[in-house]
Amino acid sequence: MHAIEASNIVMEFPGGEGPVRVLHGVDLTLDAGALAMLVGPSGCGKTTLLSILSGTLSATAGRVDVLGTNITALEDADLVRFRRRNIGFIFQQYNLLPSLTCADNAAVALIADGVPSAQARARAADTLAILGMAPHIEKLPRQLSGGQQQRVAIARALVHNPRLIVCDEPTAALDAGTGHTVMELLRTAAADAQRCVLVVTHDNRIFDFADRIVEMEDGRIRAPATLAA
Repeated sequence: MHAIEASNIVMEFPGGEGPVRVLHGVDLTLDAGALAMLVGPSGCGKTTLLSILSGTLSATAGRVDVLGTNITALEDADLVRFRRRNIGFIFQQYNLLPSLTCADNAAVALIADGVPSAQARARAADTLAILGMAPHIEKLPRQLSGGQQQRVAIARALVHNPRLIVCDEPTAALDAGTGHTVMELLRTAAADAQRCVLVVTHDNRIFDFADRIVEMEDGRIRAPATLAA
């Protein structure tokens, strides 16, 4: 089953001498049940493409189907609802709310979707426990290491059982050992036949975790997505 089907994606941004094109007719299909990596040099368009595929940025032209839904045709409110229910986001910066405990941070997506607070918090605690964070659920972000904060961010992304997880440089701020642990967790999440994990990275320490690698250069896919060695 295809988790993502993108066709002829073009992205232009305003420039002083006219529009600057950063994506040049990108076509990409990614399957569920796999962890895919989008790799390439800084400035090649990886994060822009990730943002379009996850519905946080609208392309200048082209079509994106995510989990069988044409997200480019959705109205803004419907797109927000679709993202909230189907997509989990993990970033290099953990973006945790400093005044909330681990459990409350992990429960944010559920509460935003209307789940009662106590139920959302209980589900968040269960997800944190799976990630080895049970002893820390009442701690604030400032009381955690970088790796622990990233686990909270992963819990927040997983707690509503999304079918697509998108990650922008999730290991860039982590040491090799912690980055390896984070990727093990994401690899386990990707093993679900109904879920796809897409990771943007230039961290070659983690390439071995990929089922599929997509190389980008100058706003284009360099070659067809390849199986990782």
